[in-house]
Parts: sequence; structure tokens; C-alpha cells
Amino acid sequence: MSVAVALKMVSKRFLLRHQRPYTLQEFVIRIATGKRGSTEELWALKEVDFEVREGETFGIVGPNGAGKSTILKLMVRIIEPTLGQVVVNGRISPLLEVGAGFHPDLTGRENTYLNAALFGLSRRETEVRFDEIVQFSELSDFIDVPLKHYSAGMYMRLGFAVAVNVDPAILLIDEVLAVGDEAFQRKCVAKIEEFQREGHTIIYVSHALSTVAEMCHRALWLDQGRVRAIGSADQVVEEYLESVN
Repeated sequence: MSVAVALKMVSKRFLLRHQRPYTLQEFVIRIATGKRGSTEELWALKEVDFEVREGETFGIVGPNGAGKSTILKLMVRIIEPTLGQVVVNGRISPLLEVGAGFHPDLTGRENTYLNAALFGLSRRETEVRFDEIVQFSELSDFIDVPLKHYSAGMYMRLGFAVAVNVDPAILLIDEVLAVGDEAFQRKCVAKIEEFQREGHTIIYVSHALSTVAEMCHRALWLDQGRVRAIGSADQVVEEYLESVN
């Protein structure tokens, strides 16, 4: 089976700058006095190495700050690794956070075209899919309303509807399903199950461990930027829960 996504000994470093000047006056004073703000290194990921196979549903679990979202941002090239290599084969459709890729002053209709363009669709391709996107989102009454008037749940509905209708080879989901109401969450899960049957690759980050164990084939347990365990989803979730307890 071919590899859809691979992280090869990936490490990611962020530089945290302390005592940063907020005004031009503060900046000039620091230059004149020779004072510099201190810088601290934060390694969000350390030698992370794993592969996700085509058609696999792969879960990522771990506590807050473990580096889960950093991995997803590396996969979609929002950030680049400090060390190592990230390989992605196929069109990737990310749902990383509510409202990501949307502009609050644009309408739902305008944001649909904008978001689809970010996924690589032409205007014509989006026009073909538009009615299906709106129907899935259940936002037909609000599609010409600016997004700044949308609730978080409405943001998620539109974002998910666009992401699953751009024919992605790989779908990334980062906890956003927790925002919607119960009925729409079930609708999203049903769509994910349809994607699984069609052989799409899905990478799912969530604190809902029972959902990860039930929905994913394999899972990765990440802790303080390092891989603690990788294997069958139910086994990894069990090990993680034992550690937490």
C-alpha cells in the first residue's frame, strides 16, 4: 500500500521572544541603551517519524501542547520543519480550526469560492460543487450574510462542507467537530465514514479518545513533541489512558 503522508525524523523549533517592544519609542530606547529582549527556544516536535498509508484513518492523541496541531500545520505547509522531511502525496484538505481560511467581512458565498480556491479548485469547479456545499452546510438562508455574523457552529458547518466537497485525497481534521450541534456532528461522522469506504486517507486529531479508538485504524500518541507510542488505535488509546490515570 502506498504512503499518503510521511514525517521523516521531523523536529520543529520555535523562537519565543521575551520583553518585545510594543511601540516605536520603546524600540528606539532599547536600541539606544543596548538592551535586547531575550529569546527562548521551544522544540514543539523532536525527531517525529511515522507514515500514514493511503486509505487509512490515522488518529493523533496526546495532551494539550504535545505538538499535534504542529504536525498538521507541517502537513499543509503552513510552517516548515526545522529538521527532517515532510512528504505528502495527493490533494490535502485541512480542517485545522474554526474559520481558518475565511474572511469575516465576506459573505458565506464569497468565502466558499475563496476557500475552495485555497484548496486548488477553479471557479468553474466550485460552481459545479456550490449547491452541494450549501446543501450539506444547511446554511442556504445565511449564505449571502457576512461571516462576521455567523456563530462558531455556522463557521464549522461551512468549513466542513467545503473541505469534504473538493475531492481531497487526504482529509485533516483537528477537533473542529466538537463545535457543531449533535445532529450536524452525526452528519459529519457519516460523511467521514463515506470517505473511509471510498478509500480516502483521513488524519484525525481529537481528545475524544473513544471516537479515535472506534474510527481510526492506527493512532499516534504524542507527548512533549515526541512519539510515545504508535500502533492500532485501540491499543494506543488504552496505553494513553493508563498513563493519564
